[in-house]
Amino acid sequence: MSRAGGYGAALAMTPYLLIKVSWVVGALAGVLPTGSDASVAEWVVLNGVTIVMAAVGIVLALALVRPWGMRIPAPPLALAAWVGAGFLVSVLPFALVTTVAGDDDSGDMPAWEGALIQAAFVTTGLGLALALPGYVRRRWPHLRTGRLGAPARRWVLAAGALPGVCWLYWAAGGTVGLAHPDQRDADWRMLTLLGGLWALTATAAVWARPPRRLPLVALGWLGSGSLFAWSGWKLPLTGYVALAEPADAVPPEHPAVAAALHAVAVVAGVSLLRVLTRGTGLRRDEFTDHGRNEPAGRLGRPGDPEPDQQ
Repeated sequence: MSRAGGYGAALAMTPYLLIKVSWVVGALAGVLPTGSDASVAEWVVLNGVTIVMAAVGIVLALALVRPWGMRIPAPPLALAAWVGAGFLVSVLPFALVTTVAGDDDSGDMPAWEGALIQAAFVTTGLGLALALPGYVRRRWPHLRTGRLGAPARRWVLAAGALPGVCWLYWAAGGTVGLAHPDQRDADWRMLTLLGGLWALTATAAVWARPPRRLPLVALGWLGSGSLFAWSGWKLPLTGYVALAEPADAVPPEHPAVAAALHAVAVVAGVSLLRVLTRGTGLRRDEFTDHGRNEPAGRLGRPGDPEPDQQ
């Protein structure tokens, strides 16, 4: 199942990559319109970034299941997996609902392209979620989780809960901190709800005393990745919208409040991950294992049974 998830994620993201490349080539050749009011340069830059992200996602998915992935230094691979899973897995419910409902606000984009892109993200997110635990078990077979100290638990509770509670409050209908409450729509409410739920899920998973089971560690991993990835993207976007004031972008949130929450969420995501990896024993010296079945550091105790190989 783990290997099928990795191959499936790479295969699902390939059509999205090809569509984005065709958009860039078409815009440069003057064959395809750029959409909305974007210039050709803005269109190329925007889609160029997504092309790079899609390519990284494909390489990441394959690295989680191919032998050469065991030889990649763990920190960059773990960072890519953390951010990628945070982006994709956390919004799977939204993508599934919009795909089933046939919600399409893509303007001039053909319906089949919109459906294909949605399916690519849903399948890639599910594939990464299936592939990552298997990779962790293969690379660090003696991985055991540890106990977190009380000061660390208090810190992650405050940092992770603040944006989560605020987002859930807005999703439930609260208006404090909103500059344009009338701009709230169903998509905004659902995405805000998911952001709040993942923030509190990550906080609860890392707060657990101790997080000994892989599913609980995975929830902390995904939730902290969601906080960092989405708020890390929305923070500069919020600044741009506040300064440029584009006519077609009027977010419900007050820019200062949104920016403050996203900044806290970015810090919280990093802090949650640091506490989680400290608790699980993934120290710097243990990230130096480039494919051997024995971890560089002491992750387990003598005599511990090894997990089933994937």
